[in-house]
Amino acid sequence: MKLLQKFQVVRYLTIVIALEIVAVSINFFYVPAKVAAGGATGFAILMYELAGFDRAITVLVVNLLMIILAAIFLDRGTTARITFGSLVLPILLKVTPSFQILTDRTFAVLVGGTIFALGVAMLYRVDASSGGTAVPPMILKKYFRIAPALSLLIIDTVVSFGNLLTEGLGALILALFSLIITAAVMNYIETGLDRRKMIYITSNTRIEDVKVYLTENETSYTAMGVRGGYTGDAREMLMVILDNHEYNHLVRGLHAVDPQAFIIAYDISEAHGGTFV
Repeated sequence: MKLLQKFQVVRYLTIVIALEIVAVSINFFYVPAKVAAGGATGFAILMYELAGFDRAITVLVVNLLMIILAAIFLDRGTTARITFGSLVLPILLKVTPSFQILTDRTFAVLVGGTIFALGVAMLYRVDASSGGTAVPPMILKKYFRIAPALSLLIIDTVVSFGNLLTEGLGALILALFSLIITAAVMNYIETGLDRRKMIYITSNTRIEDVKVYLTENETSYTAMGVRGGYTGDAREMLMVILDNHEYNHLVRGLHAVDPQAFIIAYDISEAHGGTFV
């Protein structure tokens, strides 16, 4: 029970830190640049520029509406996860100071989008959400099988077009650019920072020499029996998982052992657990 309670404390602390990162990206970069890059926070920036509405209050109103929608259309657990982030983010937006760090708008959007993506990816990692425009894609996925990434992109793009009413075409282009940067960074973080290479190796005549080379270089491998589709000949194929920076060195070494070795390499995002040797 104590371990579970400790885990929950760490989880909620992580959520608060992630939400503060989101707040920093908005107040330090997007707001000074006057760029609304989608989402409830982007809508809040638009409302502030158009009518002077308080950004934190706008985000709170939008998030409360999204909580109601989640309670109606989504399950209780999802609604609970959305509720915490939806209520905490406006508070953090209010208490976090807002001032300009970078004078170059393009650079500000680039940095802001990267920081925003980091915060949102952290939320996804602990199965949490900041609410806002992330809720409608969940509903559309549940009832209409529409991919959340697509529907969220459409919603954020619609919000971004509001920049035409505030700062003009330049702000719109920066907002769309920010969406691309955020999506790219989030994809990189969500699919793992511990990126590896998975390599399959086979040789017609020198597979034992390849094994010796791998063993001497302290490279673990898994041996699998395979059969050629055309000849029907049985042989061994070796699977190796290694860090990216080790890849070129390994390939050069394998080709030195057998210039005709057949090698297939894949990029993998993560490798968990022990080593199967």
